[in-house]
Amino acid sequence: MTDTTDGADGVEAAGGAAGRGGDAPSAAPVPPVPGPGPGGPPGTPADAAAWQAWQAHQRRERERTAAAARTKAAAPPAWAELVRPAEAAPVPTATLVAALVAGLAAALLLGDGLGVGLLLAVLPAAVAAYAAARTALRTARPWSTAWAVGCLALLAVPALRDSAWPSTLAILCAVLLGALALHGSRTWPGILLSPIGFLEAAVSGLGWAREGLRSRSGISKDRWLPVARAAAVALGLLLLFGALFASADAAFADLLSGLAPDVSVGDGPVRGLLFLLGAVLALAAARVAAAPLRWDRITVAPGKPRSRLEWALPLVVLNLLFAGFNAVQLAVLLGGYDKIMRSTGLSYASYARQGFWQLLWATLLTLAVIALALRWAPRGGAGDRRFVRVVLGSLCALTLVVVASALRRMDLYVDAYGLTRLRVSVAAMELWLGLVIVLIMIAGVFGASRLPRALAASAAAAVLAFGLLSPDGMVAERNAARFARDGKIDLAYFQSLSADAVPALDGLPEPQRSCALRGINDDLHRAGNVPWYAMSLGEYRAREILRERPVTAPYEVCSRLGTFGSRFGS
Repeated sequence: MTDTTDGADGVEAAGGAAGRGGDAPSAAPVPPVPGPGPGGPPGTPADAAAWQAWQAHQRRERERTAAAARTKAAAPPAWAELVRPAEAAPVPTATLVAALVAGLAAALLLGDGLGVGLLLAVLPAAVAAYAAARTALRTARPWSTAWAVGCLALLAVPALRDSAWPSTLAILCAVLLGALALHGSRTWPGILLSPIGFLEAAVSGLGWAREGLRSRSGISKDRWLPVARAAAVALGLLLLFGALFASADAAFADLLSGLAPDVSVGDGPVRGLLFLLGAVLALAAARVAAAPLRWDRITVAPGKPRSRLEWALPLVVLNLLFAGFNAVQLAVLLGGYDKIMRSTGLSYASYARQGFWQLLWATLLTLAVIALALRWAPRGGAGDRRFVRVVLGSLCALTLVVVASALRRMDLYVDAYGLTRLRVSVAAMELWLGLVIVLIMIAGVFGASRLPRALAASAAAAVLAFGLLSPDGMVAERNAARFARDGKIDLAYFQSLSADAVPALDGLPEPQRSCALRGINDDLHRAGNVPWYAMSLGEYRAREILRERPVTAPYEVCSRLGTFGSRFGS
């Protein structure tokens, strides 16, 4: 189609649009253009006044275009508009009170450590979120309830285990489950991005709470004054009679001193920061519960489907490679170890150590291959779907054999060199990867709509089981059994374990027992008296064992046994 519009027509159209009330500010009408000016191009005004008006109009048009471009550049991306939460309901009074309690609990209970205090500090935040959700007329669905229960169960791990690494994993996983419970996400973008919602809610939640407090500033004294008066009287009576009973009975005084948090003036800044952190996080959780970000609205477009030959040829070749490797592993597993050892010159332990890490990476890369293959899989109809299931199902089944081979190699390695934190961690990760592959196979048969939530639940269950099984206790128990079997023990490595290892190490004979427990015993002595809310069950049991059966072996004996060598293991 040919464009026949000349410059004058373009100017008139622009001027008319501006005069009709467009986005640009109103401008003076442009005089009619009788023809080209002297020496000017077509469409330029002939007289000076018209020329000046025309130039001003062109300048305004350029400014309007530039402003529109700047507005478009500064506009939020489409996905931000897509996930924007709905207008939050007014903050309920129960949420404000629960956030205040959460801040006080964090300030009083978390200054000395975690332990059961973390769970006690999170419970008021959960109440704040529940009250906000009820006010917003949001109802708890089965998956949301399961996420919330799982979050609280994971936060119980620091109360049970003294070791920091399973507790850290449990806390991080609890944040994910808490975000899923509040957002109700069910898609991949929702599950991966839900924790980011806490960052947005931490800012908007403060303004939300401020508006709630401002709206309550005009409440009559007749409503809040009796409550405040009753609380003040109850606190006064508690302090008065508590002091009298404590001075009357030493046992009751010890009970009160053990239950009440020990707060000093020097701890003021730290306690204040903990109060702010606890209150802000409680308000953030409540704000998300009232109006969550809608992450599930983000859609990921599938990749361009490939033809069967283009898509399947690399995967078939990979399947053949996996089948050949698994055939060799099966031959070795059925009794070919001696032949392999003679041909390679490796010991059992060296053979196991050489292959485990490679097989772990092979499992991880296989999951990446499956994800990419699903993105570009042919989608022409039912025949293509069956074809994809057969090819990827075969790859998943062969990968499970690789997982079994990796775990078998780790078992051989542990028999030769003992169990360590790193070895139990990677073995647990390999087990979980095998579970992921099984879930992918199930999704291929019954549909993938529940796969994101199933994988998130499997990860949470694995982290919870990892913490409850006490990795440090497993390491100590396995190495104590190895010492009873063949007399081999690494006393230096035990110095880096947590108090969770004490019950298993307590069964060693002397002087190995005292030397194995020396590092843990010194750490507990340096920590001093720890209040009940900051002490885990593992630490409590360790203190009781060491109080009943103290460390007795002298430094010189432990030094000869190698206790103070390298404190690190692989």
